[in-house]
Amino acid sequence: MGKDSGQDWLEAELADTLDEDYEIELEDAVLSMKIKEIYRNAHGETLPRPEYFRALLQLQSELIKLQDWVVHNREKVVVLFEGRDSAGKGGVIKRITQRLNPRVARVVALPAPTDREKSQWYFQRYVPHLPAGGEMVFFDRSWYNRAGVERVMGFADEDQVEQFFTDVPEFERMLVRSGIRLVKYWFSITDEEQQMRFLVRIHDPLKQWKLSPMDLQSRVKWESYTKAKEEMFARTNIPESPWYIVPGNDKKRARLNCMDHLLSLFPYEDVPHEEITLPERVYNSDYERSVLPPELYVPSKY
Repeated sequence: MGKDSGQDWLEAELADTLDEDYEIELEDAVLSMKIKEIYRNAHGETLPRPEYFRALLQLQSELIKLQDWVVHNREKVVVLFEGRDSAGKGGVIKRITQRLNPRVARVVALPAPTDREKSQWYFQRYVPHLPAGGEMVFFDRSWYNRAGVERVMGFADEDQVEQFFTDVPEFERMLVRSGIRLVKYWFSITDEEQQMRFLVRIHDPLKQWKLSPMDLQSRVKWESYTKAKEEMFARTNIPESPWYIVPGNDKKRARLNCMDHLLSLFPYEDVPHEEITLPERVYNSDYERSVLPPELYVPSKY
């Protein structure tokens, strides 16, 4: 490959990477023009796309360094993402893990507990998902369901909630003593912002799957969720695993601020890597590639 062709290839790869980012960003833009106009007027200006992408790619490159450090040092990392429905938890998790190795960094988003799980020790269903050495686990909602949705929606009684508040500080201290680096984020949005995001989801067919009857009830019970959140902070914000609140009304800034803050919590540094060299292709003069039947190929419609 000549110098010019190599440069062209690198530029094409970079363009493809930016296209991938742009494709993800489009998910925030595919909605009716009327709703888009209302949302823009209510929300105001955010970061210009070029500025956002430059910062995003820089932070993602640092996250790769963090990943390499975690693997090299056999670190164990758990990051919890909590917040109201539509607060942006999934969006930031997607950007954090976008360029990481899924064998190292995995996302856990558990469904509602089964009848069997309801009869177990409350934390039991979460324990199998905790990391081994060299792994990072991102919980999209976590054991704090008990302090939030389960409490507000009546799936847990007050005795169960009180037992949770008694147990969770010691449970998290146990995790930290075991060598797990535990980080807890709460994504905070205003009442008005959540209402706008729900309207967007209702009118955008690509996002309607994100709405559940439970989400709609969370609008009715906004104040109940607020009271539950305040008590949760008061009783679970311990020195070993403090809460960090991410203002989330501006999605782009929330993502960048969270990623930057997460990186600041770890003493990561460059780790040694073996030099990678591409081996020469081995040619066998006796080998003849077989012709595969055309029906095996995906049709070239685009």
